[in-house]
Amino acid sequence: MSRDIDPRLLRAFVTAAEELHFTRAAARLYVAQQALSRDIRRLEGELGAELFVRTTRQVALTADGVRLLPYARGVLAAQDRLRAAAAEGPRALLVDLNSEGLTSGRVLARARELVPDHELMARFESGLTGAAAEILAGRLDVSFGYADGLAPGLRAGLRSRLVRYEPMAVLLPYGHPLAGRAEVPLAALAGERVYAGAGNPRTAEWTELARQLFAGRSIAVAEPAPMAVGREEFRRIMAKHRTPVLTVVDSPEMPGAVLRPLVEPVPLSPVFLVWREGLKHAGVAALRAAAAELGRIGGWLEVLPASWVPRAPQH
Repeated sequence: MSRDIDPRLLRAFVTAAEELHFTRAAARLYVAQQALSRDIRRLEGELGAELFVRTTRQVALTADGVRLLPYARGVLAAQDRLRAAAAEGPRALLVDLNSEGLTSGRVLARARELVPDHELMARFESGLTGAAAEILAGRLDVSFGYADGLAPGLRAGLRSRLVRYEPMAVLLPYGHPLAGRAEVPLAALAGERVYAGAGNPRTAEWTELARQLFAGRSIAVAEPAPMAVGREEFRRIMAKHRTPVLTVVDSPEMPGAVLRPLVEPVPLSPVFLVWREGLKHAGVAALRAAAAELGRIGGWLEVLPASWVPRAPQH
């Protein structure tokens, strides 16, 4: 038996079975009766079963024809559903932004303007490591973050493009000795323990970035702690533990804390657009175009001499 059966042959079979008259069945299919008969013979050959008994007076289904007819109808119905689904247009693209107000949100907003007929859905989760696993599993399409900090096993199935070198900052609890400064020199954090997602498997790439930044500066990565979810919970944890939090300058304001840019040098977090290898969707192209456009306007890929960037991974 042939591995693949042409759906045209199945449609000929089903139509002839419904009409039990080859002339009427051929008319329904807009083909010549000889072409219909040829398709039926070909299908019988591929199935290895006789489907019809034909006499000069009538056409009837054989026992095999009766048995196989529901399966043929099921295949054709599935094909019709496939066509209908394709006619509805491309599915929504699921984009993880990490948090509101970041570079990722600006890129998504511009991409939506570029492809208004496509749906780009936002999701807010924390950590590219966790998002990358979701992308590879097909449960998410696109995310943003420090792709160079991903484990090699995760990077292997992903595509990425650098979007921005984003200046980094620190969230300080109210009353912290450094909270009154407009900017915080990295040297001023010496002796501090700064939270950078340690222990959270979804944010391993951010912790790696922090370790590189803090190395040789007497700044410690704070010990693992449960991640605060929600603004009120963040305020409570900040007031209780009073631990500075490493973030970026576009991070949204949080209750109980002040945001201060880091300087001397200005540390830059490489933000990548990340998507699954082989993903075909107009939304991905729009995100890439939006990132390039905003990057040109905002100088997002400029690295000044007084800046710090993490070392590139060794392949």
